[in-house]
Amino acid sequence: MNVSWIGAANVNGKASSRREFLKQSGALAAVSAATMSSAIHAHVAGDPTIRLALIGCGGRGTGAVGDAFSVPNAPVRLYAMADLFPDRLQASLKALRTNFGDRVEVSADRCFIGFDAYQKAIDELRPGDIAILTTHSAFRPLHLEYAVQKGVHVFMEKSFAVDAPANRRLLKAAEESEKKNLKVGCGFMWRHSKARQALVARIRDGALGEVHTLRIYRVHGPVYVPKRAPDHNPIEFQIRAATSFNWVSGGFFIDWHCHNVDQACWVKDAWPIEAQAMGGRCFPQVGNNFDHYCVEYTFADGAKLFAFSRHMNNCWETYADYVHGANGSAVLMESLAQPKPRIYKSQRMEKSEVVWEYPEPDVNPYHEEWAVLLDAVMNDKSHNEAQRAGLANLTALMGRMAAHTGQRVTWEQAMNSEFQYVQDIDHLSFDSEPPIQEGPDGVFPCPVPGETKEI
Repeated sequence: MNVSWIGAANVNGKASSRREFLKQSGALAAVSAATMSSAIHAHVAGDPTIRLALIGCGGRGTGAVGDAFSVPNAPVRLYAMADLFPDRLQASLKALRTNFGDRVEVSADRCFIGFDAYQKAIDELRPGDIAILTTHSAFRPLHLEYAVQKGVHVFMEKSFAVDAPANRRLLKAAEESEKKNLKVGCGFMWRHSKARQALVARIRDGALGEVHTLRIYRVHGPVYVPKRAPDHNPIEFQIRAATSFNWVSGGFFIDWHCHNVDQACWVKDAWPIEAQAMGGRCFPQVGNNFDHYCVEYTFADGAKLFAFSRHMNNCWETYADYVHGANGSAVLMESLAQPKPRIYKSQRMEKSEVVWEYPEPDVNPYHEEWAVLLDAVMNDKSHNEAQRAGLANLTALMGRMAAHTGQRVTWEQAMNSEFQYVQDIDHLSFDSEPPIQEGPDGVFPCPVPGETKEI
């Protein structure tokens, strides 16, 4: 069945980046302790504690638990954990116990390992508790689906799906979560940045005139995957090096750059209708990705979004986003550490042209997104970011499809593509045939524009 979301296109409805941000930002989430204290009674009658189940115990998952604990007076406890790999779960558990003590109530019988561990961890939750879904995105749709079936709230990290069929599955689960009045927070934390919100409000009020161009950049050092040892299970090898394999994480254009894509579409208040792109691989150590992408997105009004993603040594580096309108331009994000948004009266982004800038350090958006989610859970406020996350993820997928295939790709083609990396992700095991296999030289094949099929 063909699916089109164009009619509902309004968007309002580096591996260590989290750690680097938290190191540089000391701002607390902007929900007061008094508000949280008064809301505690609204959770579960007789027991105000909100249990968390962590599914995916890498850096993002461990960081997400810390972010949940950052919210003042929120009665949050980590109750269960799940991962494919015992070493990763134990490392996360040790770090969390060291930093948060008795807020970590994870006993040995609530530590689950394996491809079905997510079900066991979610089964430990009650209605009103929260499943934290922070595995790689190959598994996100089925994990969200199960959490929604069990009637628990969700926080899920980006990215969200690796191909169009998985993305449609995620969107269907998102729709079901709305029907159940579940609260779902997603890992697009920049939407909760007060500095960015202030800039977007001014752009919506006409500060730049009609927005005609957006530019987003994530260009820095490379991803590196070593050659697989002959005795290393290929499924385990590729999952542990997830960013280098499109079937596991969507590849770094999806897994990393989807933040910037979502942010640009937020400014434009629309999703693009088509994309064309170029890319390639200069260094085979990157895995089966390209190591550089350049995508031109087009919106229905003809405006353009240019997305630049390059991961190589000894090249110019930046991590920044810009907006251009008929009456001026703006910095949406200067760096990951602090966005420092500002507006210029012309296209010359020079100090003498500045007419507005955000006057103070930003809040910590990683904390802020959890403050919003927990406030919604405890006060039964409407809060569900799942559908928007799925549509932003689809936008990124559309760009990757265009680069890998060498074709102009429309929104409808991207949404309805039947290309799928893993036909039955629900039953994947370490005995499964790897979706991507290395050649005799140990090098993994990359896409070939004009030959590769993703639509």
